[in-house]
Amino acid sequence: MTETGAVVRTEFVDRVEHMDELRSLMADVAEGRDGRALVIDGPSGMGKSALLRAFEAEVAASPGSLRSMDSCRVVSVRCRPSIGSQLHYGAIIDVLLQLAEEQEIRQPGVFRRFLGYTRQGVVRSAPEVLSAMVPGLGALFTLGKEVAEASLASGSMPFDSLLPFQQGAAAQIADAVLDLVRQGPPTVVLIDDIQYGDPSSLLILDRLLRRLPDEPLGLVLSHTTDGAYADGPGAMVEELLHDWAKDGLLRRRALDGLPREAVAELVRSRHPEAPSALSEQLSRLTAGHAVFVTLCLEDWRPDMGPGVDLPDSLKRIVEDRLRLLTEHERELLMIGATQGETFLSRTVAEVKGEPHDDVMERLRLIADRHRLILPAQLPGWARGEASDCYRFEHAALWGVAYDRQTPQQMRSRHARIAAALTSGPLDGMPLERRLEIARHLRNGGSECLLTSAEAHYGLARDAAMEGLSFAEAERHCEEVIKAVRDLPEHEESRDRWLIQAVELLLSLTEVRWRGQHRPAGGPDIDALAAEAEAAARRCGTPELAIRTTLLRGKTLLATQGLVPSLDKLRSAVELAEEHDDPVPLFVARVEYGRQVSKRRLADGLAQLREAERLYASDPRLGGTGDPVLQHARNLGEMQLGITLYDSGHLSEALTRLSRCVQRLRDEPLKAELPIALNYLAQVHTGLGAYEDAEQVLREALDFEAGRGGDSGWHAYNKALLAHLLVQRPEGRDQALELIADAWAETERTWLANLVPIVRNLYAEILLLAAGGPGELLDQADRLAVATCVETQRSGMIRSEIAAHSLRSRILLRQGDTVAAQDQARQAVRILDEVGDMPALRTEEVLYHSAVVLAAGGVREEAHALLERARREVARKADLVTDDPLRDRFLTRVPLNKSIREGEGIGQ
Repeated sequence: MTETGAVVRTEFVDRVEHMDELRSLMADVAEGRDGRALVIDGPSGMGKSALLRAFEAEVAASPGSLRSMDSCRVVSVRCRPSIGSQLHYGAIIDVLLQLAEEQEIRQPGVFRRFLGYTRQGVVRSAPEVLSAMVPGLGALFTLGKEVAEASLASGSMPFDSLLPFQQGAAAQIADAVLDLVRQGPPTVVLIDDIQYGDPSSLLILDRLLRRLPDEPLGLVLSHTTDGAYADGPGAMVEELLHDWAKDGLLRRRALDGLPREAVAELVRSRHPEAPSALSEQLSRLTAGHAVFVTLCLEDWRPDMGPGVDLPDSLKRIVEDRLRLLTEHERELLMIGATQGETFLSRTVAEVKGEPHDDVMERLRLIADRHRLILPAQLPGWARGEASDCYRFEHAALWGVAYDRQTPQQMRSRHARIAAALTSGPLDGMPLERRLEIARHLRNGGSECLLTSAEAHYGLARDAAMEGLSFAEAERHCEEVIKAVRDLPEHEESRDRWLIQAVELLLSLTEVRWRGQHRPAGGPDIDALAAEAEAAARRCGTPELAIRTTLLRGKTLLATQGLVPSLDKLRSAVELAEEHDDPVPLFVARVEYGRQVSKRRLADGLAQLREAERLYASDPRLGGTGDPVLQHARNLGEMQLGITLYDSGHLSEALTRLSRCVQRLRDEPLKAELPIALNYLAQVHTGLGAYEDAEQVLREALDFEAGRGGDSGWHAYNKALLAHLLVQRPEGRDQALELIADAWAETERTWLANLVPIVRNLYAEILLLAAGGPGELLDQADRLAVATCVETQRSGMIRSEIAAHSLRSRILLRQGDTVAAQDQARQAVRILDEVGDMPALRTEEVLYHSAVVLAAGGVREEAHALLERARREVARKADLVTDDPLRDRFLTRVPLNKSIREGEGIGQ
């Protein structure tokens, strides 16, 4: 009847309606019908865990259609409190191991090597266990770890390139669960206390829920809705459950108080001699709260008659029990409660400062004589310790015992428990023990702040790099920052810990910034970056100042737009020049060159050429395998190539990008390969080599599909391929399908610099596919308008120019010549102010503006723009060094041919 796995000495009282719904779900799974996911919601102590256990027992014992080994089976796991939400893949590993164990019974020898991992081994090394059980996952974890290390070390990795590794791992793990399910009978997975679920497991549950209609699988989750879970991990789980229900992926059912007939049955089972009026009195006073009813029945005696002297709260019942103990016994329980619902006798003895033998005996007597604690198995992280283990009979008992302390007693005992659990370096301990120690340090008050920061930072890095568990890592980073902020300002290492934690947290959350100050569920990114920047100034270390200034440039780009970002990135370059260290100078110059290209192409070209010269001339850069430098070199080289293309140097761009792509293909990580292939495809397209462009784009798409998961660059490459296909009559439908998928993926990943580009490509593909006025053109116009609005804030001028140009073409097709001319002039005006832009062909803007103006009868202005477009095409042709390439550029690129012939403008 209780939550958290405690055993109350009474039979389960059948919840008829809910048991019927669980039976119905089992039948749906067995027969392949929909509606195979359910959440049982309710307050703590309402009987959700008891309901799931009773259902599992019924399935195991029932004949016919409910017999688990013949028709259906039940796999039951529980998310653990206190540290459960910080474990990596904890619930899912339990599911995999149970499925594998049953398959081992059916086919001996098949999964024996997997089952060699005990539960303690699982906790200690989740990635290793998963790698052993999921084919191909080990290579993905290894590669993801290397990319994560380079990303977190450099602070400039496009973090989108890491997200696919996490999502790819989730996809492979979900596939492994389903593979095991398919090898046995239809399966229902019961997950108790989902409010404690770790984010990595929840990510896999999301994938499983979306695949239920096609698989012999059902899911039942129990969820505690108490206000205690209103913030922290529980709030995230509640939001996720709400979204799943809204999307129709599961149903939610509330478990309320026991009905009167169930209370009467419970009274009869415990006290057959009790008067009939007792159950009526209990129902009225307790509102059927399961644990409240049970605890009252345990205190009832025959001489009390039908009357129930019910205290005003559950807390009072527990307080009455605690009063039966001596003061010394109560203190032992307070210490035990500080450790948690489950506690060790050795820990209690060390905190109390008494002989362990004496404490063990006293706890044994309490368990024997009072209904408060029960013997329990040692938790996995404590296996091998010479200690007894106990758990409180129910969460209510534990909560009241814990709350009887003063705040300082709690802090002091948490600190002493952390010290008692710490023996040797934290890095060598099982993850679950490190999490347990970190929890006590977190609650240990001011004396533990620095140690808490250190412990949580180590957990954050391990979660990110070992298990690709970024949500867990974020939470640890937030704990580091909270602890460091509370340290005295004179603490010597305060600022360095703050900088490290902020750098890691912002790297982890970068993919979710979405152009907002505060991403969903995340921190105020620019305020954090500014705090780290100020801390670096106080440290007086040039390297830290350069890194945090670069980081601030990135948060400003997301929150305030390109112009403020460029000012900060330029400052980073200037700081690096003053420092006279080639490493930070090279990294800063590459980052500034990449971003300033979006505002002034010539400035970006100059910065990137200087970075290249620096790399080639200084052996401290080119002669090292430093992943930070290697990553910066890759980004700089490909950015220089595409900037040369945008500037009109097509031959040099082709040579450089072809060389860069080939080198990246031979690298083990290939982290930046999709970006380089994107740039190479743009150059091939600009030279009229459409078959080569398509081949390169398909290579990029296949590469990222192999990694799995969403990616902004995957979406961009898909959009470029759709743009190629829409220009063939037979490719129209496929192009529309591809671009819709690309835009959906762009919205999910939301890389600020790619969003307007893909949106503009979407608008142009709709324009090219539309036969005339109608929904396609209307949708294209809405997309272009959205880009115009967004770029006013973001400062992405290249996309703003392209959006105005697109709107002029759309409006002309819709018959609004006047509005079309206004948009055409707007595009040319901005272009004249800023000059050539990346990802934008100047001649294209000029030509389409000329066509729009000519359609409106403004011939002289139209011809002037056409001549400018012709001069631009001629300039680029002169820079093509290969004659066949030049001829193809002039004759096979439809835009260039139209410009040279003056198509659509007339004489």
